[in-house]
Parts: sequence; structure tokens; C-alpha cells
Amino acid sequence: MSSVSRPGAIFDEPAVVRRLERRSALAAVTGSSTVAAAVMVAAALLALVVANTPLYEGVEHVLGLPLIVGVGRLEVSLTVEQFVNDFLMAVFFLLVGIELKYETTVGQLRRPRQAALPMLAAVGGVCMPALIYLVLNLGGEARGWAVPIATDIAFALGVVSLLGDRISPATKVFFQTLAIADDILAIVVIALFYGQVPQLGWCLASLALVGVLAALNRARVYSVAPYVAVGLVLWACMFNSGIHATLAGVILAFALPSRSDVRLSELGGWLERRAHDLDDTYDDEHHVLGQHDFTEGAWRTERVMHHVTPPLQRMERYVSVFVNFLVLPLFAFVNAELHLVGENFGALLASPVAHGVYLGAVVGKPLGIIGVTWLLVRLGFARLPRGMNWPQVVTVGIMGGVGFTMSILITGLAFSSPEDAIAAKCAILLGSVSSALLGILFARLALRAGERPERPSRRRRGRPRN
Repeated sequence: MSSVSRPGAIFDEPAVVRRLERRSALAAVTGSSTVAAAVMVAAALLALVVANTPLYEGVEHVLGLPLIVGVGRLEVSLTVEQFVNDFLMAVFFLLVGIELKYETTVGQLRRPRQAALPMLAAVGGVCMPALIYLVLNLGGEARGWAVPIATDIAFALGVVSLLGDRISPATKVFFQTLAIADDILAIVVIALFYGQVPQLGWCLASLALVGVLAALNRARVYSVAPYVAVGLVLWACMFNSGIHATLAGVILAFALPSRSDVRLSELGGWLERRAHDLDDTYDDEHHVLGQHDFTEGAWRTERVMHHVTPPLQRMERYVSVFVNFLVLPLFAFVNAELHLVGENFGALLASPVAHGVYLGAVVGKPLGIIGVTWLLVRLGFARLPRGMNWPQVVTVGIMGGVGFTMSILITGLAFSSPEDAIAAKCAILLGSVSSALLGILFARLALRAGERPERPSRRRRGRPRN
């Protein structure tokens, strides 16, 4: 291998090379959905421990501290807990929106026919849990019907990754598309059913800011900063409007340009010319600080290369690690606190809310996902992706019951009674663990490592061969 092709070959200092290698290793860890899910689980477990120790009152005091953010009349007053649940989760929704826009631009959702089967399966996986919850809570706390509808992408894909090659790549794509469609439905449900009484003035201001974001996109503004500035003001207006403020993150994501303002077809030739220019201006006998033409040319090249990456992708790089390793663990810690000291466990176990949430996730999700998939294939509307068989469909259905982030968020919006909220959170945690364990157990019993489903060959026309 030539020195040019070796990583770090252009650097003088070995320490720089080692630092780059460490960063590469760290990026591999922070880019793993399994690690991110494990960190969130650890935060939830820590919250459970802290909630049942003398530290509980101190943590509750900190979460209730007031925060006031704003300039002039645009002022937002909220607690530390609301800051986590409304502002930081808006950043999480920004990442969700980026994923949605990516999928609708170049991913599975850009081919409606190919995406139809998992998306309709997601609809079944939303309707059946809601129906089970409502049946078990007739005449009771019906507002929590949406708690068991959501699949947690990070958790579920992290659990699926533990199955290795028992799950085919086609099945993983199917599951990811289903989970993304599930997120879209959860966002719509939150927007329609869990907002407050709308404040017309703030709603109009929010609408005007959405128009500003659209104008920035149409004007082909490729710098991220203006979008972020408008997005922050949009969040404040939506927080005061009665619409759930986390939706500002999704709106901001869809406003970010998904194209580059550099002609990629001409980039190679331009870089080659710049490389020749840099060679002509470089003087080996001068210190780098004295080579103004060289450093100026390198800076201009750096600016152009920065613009190669679309703003949507740049934003994803800025926020993904922050969301996965700070926002979501912090959200889990704040919202998974179950103060069970002195609670009546008999009442918790007998709660219709707990029954509805648990059975909705563990039973309703598989029934909805598997049932709709089977029905559509049976009717000839769609067929399973190549490389996917029915045992893998069942595994996906069971894993669909792994829900946490959206379910906990909806719990906080749905229940005014602390007893119902505690019952729902207990059911969410137990339901997620049950779905993960049942999915792993079924996959290990029904699926063999490296197994690929066989497809019947097409019948040839003409006379059969003897």
C-alpha cells in the first residue's frame, strides 16, 4: 500500500494519526444503535433506583426549579422537567424529522409501492393496541389510548441487532420502515389529540415562522444557522400556542435543504485544479504562517468541501450524538422515575390502565402488524420482500411491542392522575422487556442463523421437460 493511501499519511505527527484513530473508534461506538439503546436503558434503571432512595426528594426539587428563557415579550417560563420534555425532546424530534425526510427523499418511503406493506402494517400496529386499551378501559381513563401505539426505533433495532444473521437485511429494512411510519403516526396523534387549547395569536406567529423557513428553503439558503435561529423562535411560539412544542423539531427538519449547492459532477475536476494551484504556491522553505497564498487557497477549498454536504445531513451530524447520548438518557432518567415506596402494588397490578398498556403493546402490536401483513399478502395487494419469510414477520410483530420514548412522552400528556401515570409507566417498562425477550426467544427457536427463505421458481411456459 502506498503512503498516499494510508490513513493519516499526510500528517507529520504520529500523535495526530493516533488522535484520528481514536476519534474513528469513538465514532463507531457513538454510531451504534445498540450502544445508544443500552445507555438509555441504564439511565432508566438509574432513575428507578434513585426514585426509591432518599435522593428522590432532591431530584424532584431540581426538576421543579423554574427556568425563564426569552427576549422581551417572547418569553418562555418552564421548569427543568419541562425543559427536558419540551425543549430537549424537540431536538430529538428534529432527528426523527431528519430521518423521515431522508427516507422520503432517497430511502424506502420514496417508493410508495415498496413502502406500502410496512407502512400499512404500522397502521395495524397502531390501531390494534389502541383498540385493546379502549376495550379494557371502557368508562375509565380512555385518554391513554395512544400510550401503547409507538415502537421505539432505538430500542427495537438494538434488540434486533442481537439476533445477528437470523434476521435478513430485507427484514431489517422492513422493520425500520415500519418503525418510521409508526413515528409519523405517533407525531400526528400527539399533534391532534394531546395539545392544549390553541392560542390564536401564537398559532398565527408559528404559521408565519413556518412560512419563513419555507422561504429560506426556496431561496436556497444552505447555511444551517438561519434555520436554527428561526427554529428556536418557532419552538417558543409553539410552546405558548398550546400546540405541542416538540413538533417544531419536525417542521425544522423538513425545512432544511436536502441538496448540495455544489455541482458534484464537476467537483473532481475542480479539486484537481485546486491541487495544482496549491502545489504551485507551496514553498518548502517557509513556515506555514508565511505561506499566505497557500493557506488562503486551502481555506477556500475547505469552505467549498463544507458545502458539499447538504444542510440536512450536516444537522444530523451535529445533533445525533447529542440526542442519543444526552437527550434520550436524560429524558429516560427524568420520566422513568417510579416512586414505588408506599405504593399499593395490588392496585397497580389491578389497574385497567396497566392492563391496557401492557396487553396493547405485547398482544396488540403483534396482532396488528402480523394480521395486516398477512391480509395484504393474502389479498394479493403486496408480497413479502425477497429474503423475508413468515417467521421473520412474526419476529418483527413481537419486537414492535418494544416502546419507550414516545410511550413515556404520551403518558405525561395523557394522564393527570399520578396513580394512572405510574401504572402506565410500569406497564410500558414491563411490556418493552416482555416484547424484547419474547422476540429474541421466538427468533432463536424459529429462525436459524444464516437461513434464507426459498422462493418458488417461476413456471416455464411451453412443454414440460421429461
